[in-house]
Amino acid sequence: MPVHSIHDTQPADRWEDAFLSGNGEYGIMVFGHPHRERIVHNHHRYVLPNESLGMRPPAVADRLEQVRDLALAGERERAQREFSDGRGMAWTQSFHPGHMLHVDTTAGDGPVEHYRRATDFATGEVTVTWSDGEGEWVRRAFVSRTDAVAVVEITGPRLDLALRLSGELSGRPAGVTFTTSAEVIGDGEASLAVVGEYPPGPGAAGFTGVTRAVVTGGRVAAEGDTVRVEGATRVVLLTRMDRSAPLPRIDALRSILAELPAEYDELLARHAPVHGELYGRAELDLGVPDSHRGLPVGELIARADTKTLDGALIEALFHSGRYLLLSSSGVLPPRLTGLWLGEWGAAWSGDYTTDANINLQMAGAVLTGMPELIAPYADLIDGQIDDWRTNARTIYGTRGILAPSRTDGEHGLLFHLDDDWPWTMWLAGADWLLFPLYEYWQATGDDGFLARALAPWLVEAAVFFEDFLTREDDDGHVVLVPSYSPEVGPRDGRGMSGVNATMDLAAARHALTTAADVCTRLGIEQAAVGRWRALAERLPPYRVDGQGALAEWAWPGLETADAHRHISHLYPVWPLHDITPDDTPDLAVAAREALLRRGDENLSAHGSLHRALVAARLKDSGTAKENVLKIVGHNMVFRSLMTSHNPDLEIYNADAAHCLPAVVVEMLLDSRPGIVELLPARPPEWRSGSLRGLATRAGVGVDELTWDVSEGLAKVVLTSPLERDIVLVCRDGSDQRQTVHLLPNVPTTVTVPLA
Repeated sequence: MPVHSIHDTQPADRWEDAFLSGNGEYGIMVFGHPHRERIVHNHHRYVLPNESLGMRPPAVADRLEQVRDLALAGERERAQREFSDGRGMAWTQSFHPGHMLHVDTTAGDGPVEHYRRATDFATGEVTVTWSDGEGEWVRRAFVSRTDAVAVVEITGPRLDLALRLSGELSGRPAGVTFTTSAEVIGDGEASLAVVGEYPPGPGAAGFTGVTRAVVTGGRVAAEGDTVRVEGATRVVLLTRMDRSAPLPRIDALRSILAELPAEYDELLARHAPVHGELYGRAELDLGVPDSHRGLPVGELIARADTKTLDGALIEALFHSGRYLLLSSSGVLPPRLTGLWLGEWGAAWSGDYTTDANINLQMAGAVLTGMPELIAPYADLIDGQIDDWRTNARTIYGTRGILAPSRTDGEHGLLFHLDDDWPWTMWLAGADWLLFPLYEYWQATGDDGFLARALAPWLVEAAVFFEDFLTREDDDGHVVLVPSYSPEVGPRDGRGMSGVNATMDLAAARHALTTAADVCTRLGIEQAAVGRWRALAERLPPYRVDGQGALAEWAWPGLETADAHRHISHLYPVWPLHDITPDDTPDLAVAAREALLRRGDENLSAHGSLHRALVAARLKDSGTAKENVLKIVGHNMVFRSLMTSHNPDLEIYNADAAHCLPAVVVEMLLDSRPGIVELLPARPPEWRSGSLRGLATRAGVGVDELTWDVSEGLAKVVLTSPLERDIVLVCRDGSDQRQTVHLLPNVPTTVTVPLA
């Protein structure tokens, strides 16, 4: 059976290889030598205030028609300058780590034998064990979803320890100051505290962490900011954190901790069922030997090469990816680094990059059986939707919503731009960011969420385009001008913006038609439905260039610049299903040509995974596999199974870790309303296996999918909450189709031949 954990026989010398746990609010990173262990504590809302606070979108709506004239006349660089207020590029508030818990042995470094550290995906526990001739030493840690606390338990024959909290993490800005303290607060109990203060200014003051230490069978004392433990057999450490202005109070956090039982097993028993029920819904089995699955994580990673998708490693990445996504989703969805960071100065502010990364990270949440993880994503949008309205009104003078290219989680105002990076001109953002919510509704049929939140937002996305689309070309098509394709301009190099970016075109069509469909279903906005459908019909068709590739710009003279990591123009393929081999075969061929022509630039993780998802949609197993190999075959997996942004472990980044489960699913199962497709892009080395616990956009659950090439058969068990017919397609060489009638909540097994 698949293994739902990882283990290592060597300590982690650096924070990037730390084993991870989280509850969607707090995250911990466990690493270091057995006698000098370190646990970094993170909080999802820890961001460093900067000049972006109070910044607003440029008030340029009165220049729109002039800018359109310039763009249509080919003066794109001037159009960009005019559609800005001359500001320089400002970044979001940077996500930063909290504090470090130091656990040091004071009796000297004894021998370390049989060392093992492990992460249990099913419980969220990180354990470290070793022996030294006197007995066994055990350290266990997890972050509770039910009690909102980080929990550590240390046991051993005799614990002589120095415990302290610190802000000793590299890259800390000089203006951020820390104070630490320790005191004995009762018989066998002590308290540690750390307070980090931001530089004075908007958004100050800072953050606080408090640890309650409960000692069994020994003595406890406080010296300066250190708690000293002598002769104990057990130490339990409970930690709470917060960020606010004014500073969170130490006594308030201490009072909350005092209400909790200082019993590790009791706290774990409350947490584990909640975490485990979500995690345990899905599983991948690629039929690999147990001896491969049981390898230490370093040896597992070493099995990767550039030609074969090793089954044991892919299984581990599938399961760890779901674990990490679950662990970093709660009060917010995952950031660029998930919920974890071991030093200051995160790349790209460690924020939410909305033009690609967050959608890729969230791509597997619903499909792999964790639709609850959409709630924090929806909450992020809900908390910023007024800012999206402000963006639309201030920049374009329209109703509706315009999403920013990035957010730190605190607001959604569009301020990250300059004369060379025209994020004011990216029109697709709202539709792109709302799509995961629409996919959630397709899979779950949650009409309450549709009526309460999603439908009103979809209406606003459509209303924006209704107000925006006022120009026409010579053929009577409405024109998207200005327009932008993240993050690259036309090949001529004369500015980053243009006219009719394919991503914007796909978003406009999808926003208008989806709003019309949803409003028709709910019986609302009936006067607008006809207008939206008619406007969608007036949008220009996708353009195929002279090389037979889907063009990035549906406008004469604007040619695709292929040497780039982003593939924004393939939005109609993934996630929209607007271009498919069945419904639009010629465009599907053109989309594949565009995919193959696109360069890799710096082999960024999000670029490779986006390509893999598009290839799977196009039923191109070889290209999907090739792009997954760019991740696993180029040293992009840390020993925690967290991933890097670039090859050779450059830049700690969760894109690949969180997205890989979605890629695996898309290679083995595709779906859209009324259709479920089996094995659309199965790699040839995965000759047998099974997936269980999946959701589909057809509103049908896949309880289990199994296949065996040697037997020439695939079998799927489908369950629908409603009576319905679906078309079942087996893509693995046969393209066999059949209509399957499903009764409510009755599992139905279908066996199909493989070619």
